[in-house]
Amino acid sequence: MANYYDIDDILAEEELVPSVFQHNANGVGLFDSSDDTDKVLVLVVEAGSRLELPFWLVRELYLRQLISIRVPPCFDRESKTREEIAADAGHVDLRSRCPYFYELGCKLAPLIGDKTIGPFLLVAFRIRYREVLIKAHTLTMTVAPKYLTLLTNEEAKLYEAGQCSIAAFKKWRIGGPRFQIAPVLGRKRKPT
Repeated sequence: MANYYDIDDILAEEELVPSVFQHNANGVGLFDSSDDTDKVLVLVVEAGSRLELPFWLVRELYLRQLISIRVPPCFDRESKTREEIAADAGHVDLRSRCPYFYELGCKLAPLIGDKTIGPFLLVAFRIRYREVLIKAHTLTMTVAPKYLTLLTNEEAKLYEAGQCSIAAFKKWRIGGPRFQIAPVLGRKRKPT
């Protein structure tokens, strides 16, 4: 985990990654809270079983050579996502495929050794970055919620930053304060 206290980093590592167990795993616990008893079921996972596990667990199990990682569908070389991004990246709904698309891709690429994920993420981000900032400066508040449903969490933050910057620019252009004194500079020193 890169940043222990960053909620976005925690949520990005909760994304499910398909994996295949290489060895039998005995005594794997599964917490079942479907009823009021809150019981823990003990399972045996056989070698060759395919499961989707959170990334934080996949990374640890992979480093211990207990599982092999299958590339998630949104990053796969023959995926529909790659074709759609190549055709028109600005209108692809990446949030439904992976809300933390870029962050998970950056963490997953060195782990599985796929050299095509990095350039793919760069192309997608480069094209979508321009679209996000253009729409942040031009969309009205009635159209914006529909557009925000297409953006990943990283892109949504960029969109909000773009809207804040245009609002600050408009305030400044209208005649807001030109210069502001930093709060540190306004304090008087105590005599020694």
